[in-house]
Amino acid sequence: MLVRDLIESHKSEFTAAERRLVPFLKDDSLVIELQSITKLAKAAEVSTPTVIRLARKLGFKGFPSLQSAIRAELAERIKQPLAKLKVGVAPQHQDHILNKFAHQTVNNLNQTIDMLDFQVFDDAAKLLADQDKSLYLLGGRITRASADYFFNHLQIIRPNVTMLNSSPSIWPQTLLDLNSASVLVIFDIRRYQKELEKLAELAVSQGATVILFTDQWGSPIERFSKHCFRTMVEAPSSWDSTIAINFIVESMIARIQKLSSDRSSERIREMEEMIGAAKIFRGI
Repeated sequence: MLVRDLIESHKSEFTAAERRLVPFLKDDSLVIELQSITKLAKAAEVSTPTVIRLARKLGFKGFPSLQSAIRAELAERIKQPLAKLKVGVAPQHQDHILNKFAHQTVNNLNQTIDMLDFQVFDDAAKLLADQDKSLYLLGGRITRASADYFFNHLQIIRPNVTMLNSSPSIWPQTLLDLNSASVLVIFDIRRYQKELEKLAELAVSQGATVILFTDQWGSPIERFSKHCFRTMVEAPSSWDSTIAINFIVESMIARIQKLSSDRSSERIREMEEMIGAAKIFRGI
């Protein structure tokens, strides 16, 4: 089996620390960096014994044999026609920031899809499409825009969707109303926000279900979430990229729309009638 397949088949056995290693083992760009166990451990912020334990869980004698398998797999893949972005730019623009971002974005999307569990995606979409559930969304400092985007579409598709205020002082009122029919969607990437982690913990204690959108390393909120989507956020800048997160969100919106097609179509029709009755955008 390929290393990627071994990781997938054993993922339920991984500890939280071992899961931090997974994105690095699947990252093609790290083939040179994987020269030592200490480099990998440092990059993933885990101990070297954790790397060894993961290698053995995958059926290897140790890290060197795992490393050899990854290199052999990458060498074979390079021989195949890989899907790469073809940027039609003049040679003098090859190092332009737009070009760098384009290549990194494609790489992020490809790796995000590789990490994605399609069954988890379908299960989460079904949960979010269930109109007997009340949905609540919240993002962090950088990801609030993604949460807003998701919220704007969900409230068009279905009722009972709430965007939480960014102020933690207002959360207790919402927490009182959460129960087993509530779903809390949280966006949290590094640097993870402790207040969001506490919110998730309290929401679960109230019986709510948590869906998490995070980065490749995984927010601490993972331990409270029923469904988690890890995405690649690397970018050639001081800021993390949310393009891969938005890719999952837009795909999810399309899936929820399809699952709710009859009821959402009627809701959209009624919304258009309401806009007309209110004479919005008519300058009256």
